[in-house]
This record gives sequence, structure tokens and C-alpha cells, in this order.
Amino acid sequence: MPVPRPTPSELERVAAAHGLSLSEAELAAYLPALDTLLSCYDSFESLPEPLPAPRYARGQGYRPPPEENRLNAWYWRCEITGAAEGLLRGKRVAIKDNLCVAGVPLMNGSRLLEGYVPEHDASVVTRILDAGGSILGKAACEDLCFSGGSHTTTYGPIHNPLDPSRSAGGSSGGSAALVAAGEVDMAIGGDQGGSIRIPSSWCGVVGLKPTFGLVPYTGAFPIELTLDHLGPIARSAADCALLLEAIAGADKLDPRQPELVPAQPYSQLLAGGLAGLRVGLLSEGFDWPGRSEAGVDEAVRAAAGRFGAAGARVESVSIPLHRLGIQLWTLIAAEGSYHTMFVGNGLGTNYRGGYFGDMGAAYVRGRAQHLGSLSHPGKLFLLLGAYMHQTSAGRHYGRGQNFSRALRAAYDAALQQVDLLLMPTTPQTATPLPSIEGGIAEDLLRAGDMDANVAQFNLTGHPAISLPCGFVEGRPVGMMLVGRHWDDAVVLRAAHIFEQLGV
Repeated sequence: MPVPRPTPSELERVAAAHGLSLSEAELAAYLPALDTLLSCYDSFESLPEPLPAPRYARGQGYRPPPEENRLNAWYWRCEITGAAEGLLRGKRVAIKDNLCVAGVPLMNGSRLLEGYVPEHDASVVTRILDAGGSILGKAACEDLCFSGGSHTTTYGPIHNPLDPSRSAGGSSGGSAALVAAGEVDMAIGGDQGGSIRIPSSWCGVVGLKPTFGLVPYTGAFPIELTLDHLGPIARSAADCALLLEAIAGADKLDPRQPELVPAQPYSQLLAGGLAGLRVGLLSEGFDWPGRSEAGVDEAVRAAAGRFGAAGARVESVSIPLHRLGIQLWTLIAAEGSYHTMFVGNGLGTNYRGGYFGDMGAAYVRGRAQHLGSLSHPGKLFLLLGAYMHQTSAGRHYGRGQNFSRALRAAYDAALQQVDLLLMPTTPQTATPLPSIEGGIAEDLLRAGDMDANVAQFNLTGHPAISLPCGFVEGRPVGMMLVGRHWDDAVVLRAAHIFEQLGV
């Protein structure tokens, strides 16, 4: 189907929107020249897109009724059986609903993508199936993933399996809740500002944000290319290692990845003791004013003591810049997400990689019809990003990226003295779901009051795992371990050994 040609009045409007004033003579000259150039687009309209075809048979599945979805943690149910043999044989897996699964609807928690059905599988989906895993469906997530709570998804809040009145955390709340409830063995989560680790902390499961670039993001809806991560959520570090082993490595389609990705056989590298391991208790990760629960800090410090009793060397470490990390993340996430999601329509340009153009087109159509339904956190970041784009033209975004290198250097320096940094994942346990009476203010608070320690490592790319280390009034406490770049095996091994010590 030929690309529509502009009328003279349409071309005038395009020019005016960019500060150009075209005379009739200029219009008469540009229109035929544009027609010639647009024929280049026509040449490719009927050709099949060169993206990997789905390898495994599947039906579309169905939207589960409430009686099959007590936590509201499923967006869509299906069953896709992978290879007969492999690393994940017998494992039931949920896929966060920001990833493409061919033939299965993708909504990304939002009306803006409702009705979109991808034609191709995300790279990690293919790898899970190649490894023998079975995909049982799409886990619900927050509206465009713009929340650390679990209350903004279009079909209502995701409930914490340990206390349905409380948040499961976000934005990968469905993934963590399904794992914690035993409905799946493992799940894929996405993490731009803590969205794997927050729900893992609050649901009492294990969630790893891998080293930036270790796992391909191809076929997942982005927020910001320098912040985007995918990673495993499971009930144990061993299962996290198994899933990471299946999905890690370069796929040549993701610009977030280096040419050579040093993936390892993570599931085979868990054995050993803690003798000689150096653990740095990050002072600035505790006692956040107005955020930290005393019981959470106490439980994590006690967990650090168990590391010490088991043979690790535990010492205090100070990184003052850590306290500015969440503000620094805002500088990058606001304007960066605006460019990626609203200017670039979820695709962007200027990178060599896999483009899921049908997803971008569906998002543009949905945005035209449903932008008003965007969640309050989503609207807040859209307004902030657009405002900063207009007023600073990228200056603050650039400063944020420059300062993020200083933050990375500060962590790297500390990680020359210790092998791991240790701190609470979230300063508090799972918070109550916001009330209707609380209005926009409570909605926004519950979307972002838990990210004090997590977003920094999206900026710097260090591997970071959350694992349960205790309880406060029956609610799980998450402890976070952070390692050197590409030392995901060390992070997983320490988490696995800690699990053997008992909570």
C-alpha cells in the first residue's frame, strides 16, 4: 500500500510547526520532490520484515476471569510449550506484559496499547522456549511501567499475595506476585528504576537486575534506553541463576548490549562458602529520613551479621553520592522517557537494532484515543519530560548522564575495596494500596516512595539482587546485594549461600 502523499495544506502545516514559512512557489517545488522520495518508502511496504519468526506453536489464550485471577496478577493466560529438553525443562514461566509474545496481546498495563497483538517474540521469550520452559501467560504490570506501586494497571490493582490489602510493588508486580503465590516457578521482570527489585522485596521473592546489557531488551516496550533492563524473578537464587543463564548473552539486535557479552553458566557457579568474601554495609542505604522503617533497617543489619558469622568480612562503607541518586535518576528518566516514549513513540531512532514497528504504530493509535486514561504517575512524567524538553533542550538530561558516570565511579571505587555492597532493597515493607479518598496525591506517593536505594543502579548498570532476609509484622524485608559489572555470578552465589543460612 503506497505511503499517503501530503497535500499542499498538510505540507504548509508541517512547515509551520517547525518555524518554516513556504511560498506557493516553494510548495510547488517541494511536493514533486517529496513524491519521488516517498516512493522509497513504497518499495518496502509489501516486503516481510526481517525479524526472527516465532518458533513454537501457540494459541492466543484468554483474559482470565476473576475466579482464575485472585491477585489480579495475570493480564493474559496462554500456554506455549518450548523445546522438549533444555535448561528450563519443566519450569513454568510468566512474561511481564511489556514484552512481545507473538500472537498474544500486549497491553503494558495501559489502554494506550490495548488490542495490540505482536507478530514476533521478544528475544528472551525465544530463549526461554528454546531452553525448554513453558510460558503460562503475561503477568500484569503498571500503566506503561511508570509506578513502583501496583495500583496503576488498567484492570485494577495487583494484590500482594501475603496481604491483599497491600501493594505487590511495581512495575513488575504481577511477575513477583505470581512467583510468590506459586502459580509459576519463575518470571521475567523489567527494571528501569527498581521495577524487578521493589516487587521482589515486597512479595518475599528473589529478583535480579542484571548488569546493564547482559540480557537483551529486544522486543520489550522501553522507557529509556540507558535505563532499561530485563531480568529474572524466582523463589530462590538458584532458579534466578537458571533463568538468567537461559536468557543472557548478545543477540545483535539490542543497542544496549556490547558486541561481546560475557555471559556465564550461572546455575553452575553457586557452590562455595563465604570465607574471604568482603561485604560493604552501605551507610547511606539506611536511615532514610521520612522513608525508612526501623524494623527494615534492623532486619537488614541482622542479615549482614549472619554473613559475618558465616565467614564473610563485613565492614561499613560510605558513598555520599548515593543519597543524590534518585534525584539524578529523575533528570535522566523524565526527559529520556519523554523522548523515547512520546517523541520516539516507543521506538526512537539512531541505533542499529531490532525495531518492532508494529508496536510503535499501535502505541501511536492508542495514544491518540486514550492519552487521557494514562495513570497519574504517567501523566506526571509526561508533563515533566515535555516541560524540561521545552525549557532546557536537553541540558539537564546531559548533566544527568555526566553525573551518572561520577556515581558509577564512586560505586566502582568502593567495589575495589569490597566484593558486594549490602543495603535494604526498599526502606519499608509493602505499603497499603492507595485509597480512593486519597486522590492524586496519595496515588503519586504510593507510586514512588520506595525507590530510594534501587534507581541508582539503573543509572550505573551494576548487577543488583533483592532477596528476603526477615519479616516486620509478617511482611517480608528485602535485602539488596550489588556487585561489580559482569559479576552477576558473585551476586547470585552470595544470595544462594545466604539462603542456606536460613532467614
